[in-house]
Amino acid sequence: MHIYRTRTTRTTSFRVRMGVLQWLLGSLLLCSALLCIVEGNVHYYDFVLREANFTRLCQTKSMLVVNDSFPGPVIRVQKGDTVYVNVQNQGAYGLTIHWHGVHQPRNPWSDGPEYVTQCPIEPGSNFTYEVIFSDEEGTLWWHAHSDWTRASVHGAIVVMPSNETGFPFPEPDGEEIVVLGSWYYIDNLNEVVAKDVEEGSDTPRSDCYTMNGQPGDFSLCSNDSTYRWQVEYGKTYLLRLVSAVMNAELYFAIAEHSLTVVGLDGAYVKPIVTNNIMISPGQTMDILVTANQSLGQYYMAARQFDSVRPDDQDYDKSNVTAILEYKGNYTTPAAYPIYPSTLPSYEDLLPAIEFTDKIKSLASKDHPINVPVNITTKMYIAVEMNNGSVIEGSDDVTVALLASLNNISWVNPTTDVLLAYYRNMSGFYASDFPDFPPYMYDFVNENLPDNTEVTVKATKVKVLEYNEEVEIVFQGTNTINASENHPMHLHGYSFYVVGSGFGNFDNVRDPQSYNLVDPPKMTTISVPMKGWVAIRFKASNPGVWLWHCHLDRHFSWGMSFVMIVKNGGTAERCMREPPPYMPPCTDSPTIRLRPSHKFSRTAK
Repeated sequence: MHIYRTRTTRTTSFRVRMGVLQWLLGSLLLCSALLCIVEGNVHYYDFVLREANFTRLCQTKSMLVVNDSFPGPVIRVQKGDTVYVNVQNQGAYGLTIHWHGVHQPRNPWSDGPEYVTQCPIEPGSNFTYEVIFSDEEGTLWWHAHSDWTRASVHGAIVVMPSNETGFPFPEPDGEEIVVLGSWYYIDNLNEVVAKDVEEGSDTPRSDCYTMNGQPGDFSLCSNDSTYRWQVEYGKTYLLRLVSAVMNAELYFAIAEHSLTVVGLDGAYVKPIVTNNIMISPGQTMDILVTANQSLGQYYMAARQFDSVRPDDQDYDKSNVTAILEYKGNYTTPAAYPIYPSTLPSYEDLLPAIEFTDKIKSLASKDHPINVPVNITTKMYIAVEMNNGSVIEGSDDVTVALLASLNNISWVNPTTDVLLAYYRNMSGFYASDFPDFPPYMYDFVNENLPDNTEVTVKATKVKVLEYNEEVEIVFQGTNTINASENHPMHLHGYSFYVVGSGFGNFDNVRDPQSYNLVDPPKMTTISVPMKGWVAIRFKASNPGVWLWHCHLDRHFSWGMSFVMIVKNGGTAERCMREPPPYMPPCTDSPTIRLRPSHKFSRTAK
């Protein structure tokens, strides 16, 4: 039975709770006062969160999902539409939902990250998100943004192009959505993660990866449930690929079939013809696949791209598969489908570099770009793994694994930053997140001194004036000998990736090679191990927005910071008023970090 509903209308009335109705009426009045013009259609969805049983790898477990499905329902819109999603939490713990890659112009109230723009939707309560689409096109996704709940609470978003432009490539004959995910045997994943963080331990590794919720033929008890995609010979399909994986980048390939990447993170790119891709957690891709091979069955396969040092073999080595099968009457030529010979091995670095180097914006008349060139704010952010101290019980201090940006390891406040900022409440955050590391050193050295391993735990934000043009260089580091790729994600914005490289960033030499002509426009970019990446954006979306690593183990350890963009000089450049109801802040965050940085060094 379908639990969710979706309707599209410009004038249809609908039944909602009184508070939401008042909010909508107030929004309409405000819009009229500002001479706003409502563009696009309006859609309505119900998301019911509750526990359901799922059997994978020969074991049954209960986990929180949306509308009894894993992955959750697909949201379908057209460019410029608005979606209202009524989230009803029938689970046992609080959570929030984030609309990944949706810019939410002037509307951080519905962005979703816990303790940044809202507090959790508590069990037995509901909250209606207003999701505002603007210039996004292609594939995006939604997911829980509380602890590790997104492992089971996530789904795809399809944003169709406007009628005026259409696709910038021949319209495909069909589409297929494939969501890559992580599967854990653990029943109470959030509790285990919280305990690990409090005790300073490493967090769980996934037991397998999934495609559309299934591990595939090479996993235990999975042959009969392997996901299948049926195609017709000669037709071209738009494959919408979403990485909801928790803690790993993946290689992906389809046996005997070429992949033409035409979109990334809700923006079109110059077509990239390849036989494999590397996708980071949080990223989405639009890929054209032509069914031009002999009638038969072919594996779609993915495996982890592991960028840590070679002697660290503690990662998920499962190979997740689905089957692309041709329609028609034919005899399958082999007992098993053909496996992709072009799928790189786990620790093969070169294919990832070659693929990411090819990504360029479409930069066309219908899809122009606007790269900031008058930079007013420059930030150089060291991305580090660290040691630190956490609270265990009430007063005991444990030295633990942490992560940081510019030596600041994020601490969740007890009231969300957005509410504290909007109401001018003091004591919940400090507005002095540093533009540079506290001191410079050889960030990629193999033998860094001990004093590079410690970090400060704090709730610090970066404040930007409206319309500032910002350049950020993220510098990968080798602290505690733990350099690896870090997929950094920005809420509320897309940014241009103007440069990247290995080693330490050289602020004289490296900017000379920046691509300011057709750099990719992204919301999630992987900072290379022992390397750097430079991004630019214009701070034209007022509000409170989160920067964080999309490896959730690093996010849990504090690899994030918050960016506040101040209002502009007119009403149209100001953050919108809050809705009449926001989930109240009733409890402290599950994972607590000690705000002191006085501790002794621990072993690696």
